[in-house]
Amino acid sequence: MTTSVDPDLSPIYGDSPTFRMARQQLDAVAEATDLDAGVLDRLSVPKRAMIVSIPVRMDKGGVKVFTGYRVQHSLTSGPSKGGLRYNPSVDLGEVVALAMWMSWKCGIMNLPFGGAKGGISCDPAVLSLGEKERLTRRFTDEVLSIIGPRQDVMAPDMGTDEQTMAWIYDTYSMRVGYACPEIVTGKPVEVGGCIGRREATGRGVTYCIMEALAELNLRPHESTAVVQGFGNVGSVTCQELHQRGLKIIAIGDRYGSIRNLKGIDIPALAKHVATGKLVKDFPGAEPIAADELLTTPCTVLVPAALERVITAENAGKLACRVLAEGANGPTTVEADAILSRSDIFVIPDVLCNAGGVTVSYFEWVQDIQQLMWSESMVNDKLKELMLRAFHQVLKLSRDRKLPMRTAALILGVEKVAREKMIRGLYP
Repeated sequence: MTTSVDPDLSPIYGDSPTFRMARQQLDAVAEATDLDAGVLDRLSVPKRAMIVSIPVRMDKGGVKVFTGYRVQHSLTSGPSKGGLRYNPSVDLGEVVALAMWMSWKCGIMNLPFGGAKGGISCDPAVLSLGEKERLTRRFTDEVLSIIGPRQDVMAPDMGTDEQTMAWIYDTYSMRVGYACPEIVTGKPVEVGGCIGRREATGRGVTYCIMEALAELNLRPHESTAVVQGFGNVGSVTCQELHQRGLKIIAIGDRYGSIRNLKGIDIPALAKHVATGKLVKDFPGAEPIAADELLTTPCTVLVPAALERVITAENAGKLACRVLAEGANGPTTVEADAILSRSDIFVIPDVLCNAGGVTVSYFEWVQDIQQLMWSESMVNDKLKELMLRAFHQVLKLSRDRKLPMRTAALILGVEKVAREKMIRGLYP
């Protein structure tokens, strides 16, 4: 057994609980495997982290300076790959943790990418479209030296979308002098985006849930679900589960939560939200307190919002049979210890939400080849890869009597570690 050397990184990454959680998970893998100590130390920290100042001229006059980050955890397996998020809570430690998880995710899915992540500390809800465009283009220019289709490829994340990716694509292309759609994924279909990319993460979550129900001999039409988050991942997951017969009985986001034990009309809720109204104001359900959402009795619980929402305080109160982690890092290490003693079937984030990066890979390949796939091809290949990874993790979990999260992390970490050992250390 090998354990990582844990130097005091707080001066660099700050007192980030998300980064500490990612490091603790890596240590758990080290205790369960025989990783080379030198490789483990390399995996414990990112290869590169860039912090940039982003001055933006605001609509009302004056200039405001934002702080942006781009972290590349590993370039061993190929170009680094990871989303770009706009959120007030973004800091370096959080971005490093997310980049690390992306490395394991790509390893589990056997994708030719390393992990990366980016973010800008801002509130996109209070920025105008023009301010967001200027922010995005200036950020792209500031990190231009470390991004590229063979270096680092961005994608949407919290607070960003297809339009954000289109601005990055255009900015990069203007600087290099030719159209380069493969610089980003998750962009509009009209400029080289992949059909089905926006829905990919939610569909991947759904494929994992349906497979877990089959393993547990639970019938979809007799099952219920609670979903935290109604953004890109949460809304698509709700729609996909609803189409397969599951009854969605509670949904919440940062503005409030609702519940209807007879089942929420998901198509009606989607139309309600599309008009600019809030989930909490949907007339087809009753409002509930935010802390009641995760503990609502159900078959499937899907946290699809922020990190660290399942904690030592509420883990013992969960009343679900399946926990499907649509968000990154929704369960703390302390909560994991509690869940490991329960009968809850956990589908860990690095497996459950890997659909997004998988279809991003499809998009990257299509852009390089200039040969676009049909939606059925995309969805069929996504399902094939998700189910293959699901059963690889499940088999390792059962064979070695390990929690599903540990099994998933072992598969991801060991793939990257093997590649580092084979490539050696330069110089």
